[in-house]
Amino acid sequence: MVTAAAALLCLGMQAGSAQAARGAPGFPWDELFGSRPHRAHKAVHRSAVPLPKARPAEAPAAADAPAGAEPEPPAAAAPPPAASAEAAGPGETAKPTEAARPAEPPRPQLSACRQALTEEIAIAPSIADIHGAGGCGGEDLVRLEAIVLPDKRKVAVKPAAILRCKMASAVADWVRTDIAPLAQGLGGGISNLDNFDSFECRGRNRVAGAQLSEHGRANALDVRAFGLANGKSISLTDRSVPRDLRETVLHSVCGRFSTVLGPGSDWYHEDHVHLDLTERRNNYRICQWNVYDPLPRVAPLLPAERPEEAPPREVAAKSDASKPDSSRTDGSKADRDKVDEPDAAKSDDAAAPDGAAETKPQPTKKRRQSRRL
Repeated sequence: MVTAAAALLCLGMQAGSAQAARGAPGFPWDELFGSRPHRAHKAVHRSAVPLPKARPAEAPAAADAPAGAEPEPPAAAAPPPAASAEAAGPGETAKPTEAARPAEPPRPQLSACRQALTEEIAIAPSIADIHGAGGCGGEDLVRLEAIVLPDKRKVAVKPAAILRCKMASAVADWVRTDIAPLAQGLGGGISNLDNFDSFECRGRNRVAGAQLSEHGRANALDVRAFGLANGKSISLTDRSVPRDLRETVLHSVCGRFSTVLGPGSDWYHEDHVHLDLTERRNNYRICQWNVYDPLPRVAPLLPAERPEEAPPREVAAKSDASKPDSSRTDGSKADRDKVDEPDAAKSDDAAAPDGAAETKPQPTKKRRQSRRL
């Protein structure tokens, strides 16, 4: 037994030396006795670690830091995408860091009208859409606060009007193009626009149960007057305002808006002018505004005074005694006729025979009087 074990040990040592020469692994017990040769490790791939940036010249000096405070170590720089991809296993893919953030909702795209209505034309910030009962409200709404004239002066809208963008753009263009040049020669130009009513969720003419008004769709504006730079106000329905001025405004609004209602249309619009952009079939328009003549300064209640060159009134100077007493003679004649009528009736009755009186009807007093006349 001892001899067999020694023989095997010798054979193992010879085989180990041969395998070591070939570089092949030996028996498991070779490592116990330290007879296994040392193997070189694989080359380590080092990733490039970014260095911190140089301290800027304008940064405060280190002496400004409070005493006893230790400088904070530089934060570890995030590995580049390539390094993170290499660090991940072959079966794994690097996840983007932005995937954890919630996606922002897309911003609503501005309409063409909203993009065209800039601050160089009007001060009209956008407001949220309104969706009320019965179709009340609208979309693409603005609050028209002021209109900017070509010379950069602002015409305030008092109070600010809530309108659709298209209606606000039409009002701004009307004031900039037509009203501003018209008011320039009156009192230094236009300074404000009197807004009587804009958006209001109601029926037409505020009648309960009536069809929804264009005011309920934010598509109408009621204008009562516009103020001038000198402090005066010009009312569009005031009959004391020159007629040619009111007619010029009439032709201006009827050419721009699809509906114009003023004095003469109904008694709801006697003190203001209604403007809207209602879309009708075949582009039908309504323009009902009667421009009345100015009221006379003195009411023609009394006759005019008699001019000095008129001839004297000679007829009025005569006395009543010189006039013929025609009424008195006519009255006496009528009295005589009344007295004679009964006697004539009696004579006629006496002359008629008895038989004729019974069969022939007696004529009435009215018939006898007409026959006599």
